[in-house]
Amino acid sequence: MPALVLTDRIIVHVDGAEAEHFLQNLVTANIEALEAGDAQPAALLTPQGKILFDFLISRAPESGYQLDVRADSVDDLVRRLTLYKLRAAVTFDKLAETPVIAGWDSPAPEAALHDRRFPEQAGVWRLYGSGSVVDANRSDWNTVRIAHGVVESGLDYALSDAFPHELLMDKNHGVDFRKGCYVGQEVVSRMQHRGTARKRPAMVTAEIPLPETGTPLLAGDKPVGTLGTVVGTQALAIVRTDRVADALADSTPLTAAGIPVSLTLPEWTGLSFKASDDNAVDG
Repeated sequence: MPALVLTDRIIVHVDGAEAEHFLQNLVTANIEALEAGDAQPAALLTPQGKILFDFLISRAPESGYQLDVRADSVDDLVRRLTLYKLRAAVTFDKLAETPVIAGWDSPAPEAALHDRRFPEQAGVWRLYGSGSVVDANRSDWNTVRIAHGVVESGLDYALSDAFPHELLMDKNHGVDFRKGCYVGQEVVSRMQHRGTARKRPAMVTAEIPLPETGTPLLAGDKPVGTLGTVVGTQALAIVRTDRVADALADSTPLTAAGIPVSLTLPEWTGLSFKASDDNAVDG
């Protein structure tokens, strides 16, 4: 049962009589439809539709909701939530002593949550608190993320610099296109209906170890993206799908620091590099 404590994550407990209504009108996911046992990706956006904070959200065991958020942005998130709170009956508590555990490739322990960023068959789960043997390391966890095309802020993209589509949140229910308005909703809905998402996460593979995070990916001499999480010969990158599609159609070499690479889109998304019309298309 591979598992590790994610020391760079903290839980924020959002509770109170108006917690559901407050979150439903603020974040990208459909809070009302959130099922017990799921840790659902979600985000708080800028008015321009870019991701200000990203997190996993789940129903708390007794009442309210749990936000699984990056530790280095948790204080800023709480301040932003407080700004939106006004007179709403809602509270925000950091659970700094509660460990965040991720596991995979095995039956989940009792009280674990399905990490909905991953396909169900991957068996990836989150557990908040004790109850699991920790026997994996960060490299193991990054390898699992790479295998399924699951990007995270910090290594793979910068907050305030990416749209939800660029993280596949339109594919993993991190964005709901049927619920009411939330911050940044108009821009995200327009991208969905016009099909104007030009960037997507891709898995990068090479014959030899890849260079470090931040290395440009090139199609010939044209940039198509930047390496994010790197583990040996595998990596993640958020890439311009139209430029990659054109390169594949023209047999233009794809490289990172001169190393030949190949790019694939996560199979679970149904996307493929089949068009040069500024977007990957559903396969």
